[in-house]
Amino acid sequence: MPKYLIDANLPYYFSLWKGTNYLHVYDLNDAWLDSEIWAYAVERKLTIITKDTDFASRVLLTSDPPTVIHIKLGNMKLKDLHRTLSRMWPEVLHFSERYRLVRVYQDRLEGIL
Repeated sequence: MPKYLIDANLPYYFSLWKGTNYLHVYDLNDAWLDSEIWAYAVERKLTIITKDTDFASRVLLTSDPPTVIHIKLGNMKLKDLHRTLSRMWPEVLHFSERYRLVRVYQDRLEGIL
């Protein structure tokens, strides 16, 4: 059963996101609007993983939102993005169990209740 929904703005073929815990928007409908992705995540209690600021903002304005992991690493080559996320991914997932919004920066994580 999936726990995480990877937004279309993130790479599909990252080894970090393979396995039964991860579902990519491309596997559902890559034409979905943010509101459709949000509704799908809420209905199935999935954590959204995204680079999209709109999801992070919406968490702060909505009661009972899905958890959002907001990747704020800026523009990087895919190899560098994968290396950076791989190094911190276990801690990111740990944060996502405690906070409704997790912001991922290159040098730190930020959790917001």
